[in-house]
Amino acid sequence: MAGTTRLERYALTLIVVLTALAGLANYGAWATVPRFILATLALAGLAWVVSFSTEQLGERFGPGLTGMLQSTLGNLPELFVVVFALQKGELVVAQTAIVGSILANALLVLGLVIVVGAHHAPDGIMRFSHRLPRDTATLLLLASFIIVLLGLSLASHDPASHHVAAISAVGAVCLLVVYMTWVVPYLRSDTVPGAEIAPRGASGVPAGAAEARRPAPRLSLHTTVGLLIVAGTASAFVSDWFINALGPAIEVLHISQAFAGIVIIAIAGNAAENTAGVVLAHKGKYDLAVSVVKNSVAQIAAFLFPLLVLVSFALATTLTFALAPVYIGALVLTALALWQITGDGEAAAFEGWALIALYVIVAALTLYE
Repeated sequence: MAGTTRLERYALTLIVVLTALAGLANYGAWATVPRFILATLALAGLAWVVSFSTEQLGERFGPGLTGMLQSTLGNLPELFVVVFALQKGELVVAQTAIVGSILANALLVLGLVIVVGAHHAPDGIMRFSHRLPRDTATLLLLASFIIVLLGLSLASHDPASHHVAAISAVGAVCLLVVYMTWVVPYLRSDTVPGAEIAPRGASGVPAGAAEARRPAPRLSLHTTVGLLIVAGTASAFVSDWFINALGPAIEVLHISQAFAGIVIIAIAGNAAENTAGVVLAHKGKYDLAVSVVKNSVAQIAAFLFPLLVLVSFALATTLTFALAPVYIGALVLTALALWQITGDGEAAAFEGWALIALYVIVAALTLYE
């Protein structure tokens, strides 16, 4: 494929092979563990293809939108996984997949980005615009507010606890409205000529200089859009195969549904953010690296989650904001950790390790759920 490196061509070929094998394993009723492993690897590979294609599309339209594009399309695997899980009655898997995606991006991926970015910074401090981190923490706290209130209502068995679905629907609409009032001005501010950082920052660089440093797209527009369509369609099929293999794999491997959602689905589905964020941090593009991760957290918490709540009313299983107390606590503490560590626009390596440690602790807890 013209415009790609040899390594990228090898990666694309491997992903095609893995996807084909995952399909054969699903329809050929292969053994449980190989089916599960192939579906997981194919899902992660397709997430990388989406990330790679979106980066090329973002370079064509400018770096200001790249973070939003990567996080939006990078969340496709999670969307498909949750929809298929709800359709097949796997409520715990659906809930933990969403919570796991938030925690994986906000703790694991962001932690890795900070560690890599701080390592390459001259003074050991990774610096970035503070506006998007603060906005993300606000949106995550808003989602947590709804979740905490429902948790308290259910714990006290008050009259409102008998109307969880209705309250969740109202909360979902409120979250979507707030998200749209945030994202529209955010995108408009990012299209200012010469702006090179994703989160509303004014770089002070003349537009001509910004254009001069903007990398030229290596793929044609048709090729880029084609890759996105193929990868997005394949993600839908692979997500279905993944859910088909997940139940039997949980029994054979003796892992909990919570661990599968918080760790396995989250890491596989967030391969795009894992890859893009760390690579961008390694290249010194700190604002864009943070933008990719933070946009994903904001979108999952304030857009994808409420959207799936509303969509689930048409599916076999209804999704609500009612979560287990341990996950409620994890989300609230994650929002506070994000505010504390990234709200000032800078972070040291140990703060990145602290975020990673938080994720490892949550992952360890889910082993015993």
